[in-house]
Amino acid sequence: MKEQGIGHSHAKIILMGEHSVVYGEPAIALPLPDVTLTVTIKLTNKGGHQIKSRYFEGSLNQIPEKMAGVQRLISSLMQRFNGESDQWTMTIKSQLPAERGMGSSAATAVAIVRAFFDLYEEKLGRKQLLQLADIEEEVTHRSPSGLDAATVSSTSPLYFVKGQAGVPLKMNLQATMVIADTGVKGATKEAIIAVRHELETNHNAALSHINHLGKLVNLAKDYLSHNEAMSLGIALNSAQSDLAALNVSDEHLDRLIAAANHNGALGAKLTGGGRGGCMFAITRTALGARKLAGILKDNGAKQVWLQPLGDTEEIN
Repeated sequence: MKEQGIGHSHAKIILMGEHSVVYGEPAIALPLPDVTLTVTIKLTNKGGHQIKSRYFEGSLNQIPEKMAGVQRLISSLMQRFNGESDQWTMTIKSQLPAERGMGSSAATAVAIVRAFFDLYEEKLGRKQLLQLADIEEEVTHRSPSGLDAATVSSTSPLYFVKGQAGVPLKMNLQATMVIADTGVKGATKEAIIAVRHELETNHNAALSHINHLGKLVNLAKDYLSHNEAMSLGIALNSAQSDLAALNVSDEHLDRLIAAANHNGALGAKLTGGGRGGCMFAITRTALGARKLAGILKDNGAKQVWLQPLGDTEEIN
């Protein structure tokens, strides 16, 4: 056993297919390796099991209810390594905002698992990593699809269909993504109910939008691998139109998306559950992305992130 274990992960974003994926259409999730989360576990001589994070600082057995998944995961890992008597301080440093659709809980779980395996000097396979991370996600998200944990632990985009394992995609796209936080917590449950309501009251039109989103995902899959940034931008705008018609956008998202499209973006859309949360846009150049980030802040974005897009390889 080492004196210190470290685990890393990163954010993710749904490029396209949110909401329609619930109804059997595909989705593409994109890792954001530049938006990082690190967990460090340092052995101590006293103090039991201490947690230091932006949400809570104190003993593991006093952790708040909203971190119950983290508590269950840590307890499971301590049992696995027969390490209940080992004393340590765990520090969680995250650049990910919570409740914004960027995979914060899954990223925390993945980094915690990796840190424990590093501390106890044991090899960790990808399948085992995802199974263990799911312990936390089951508590936090009830019935997780597994998409978040798979994406925050990978450097490859994932093509995902509900009920199936995500398939890594090759990405060859010369563009930069600008992600902006509206500052409003996403309201995923309300958005899901809104889509269901549209299907009940305006079935044919709603189903047409859902099916169209699935077609756009398959087009986007090709655009990512063939460096067709302009075509991807058009598809993103089209997907946003479908999502707005399904009543999952809101005025905060609409304002930032319009600002992006009026200031050089190739395309822009919401990401995640909607009704708040984050949006993103793509630009041809990093310089264009930096300029756009400033404009989005001027238009009310509370935080922005830049993510270069390009060739990636799958990693464990």
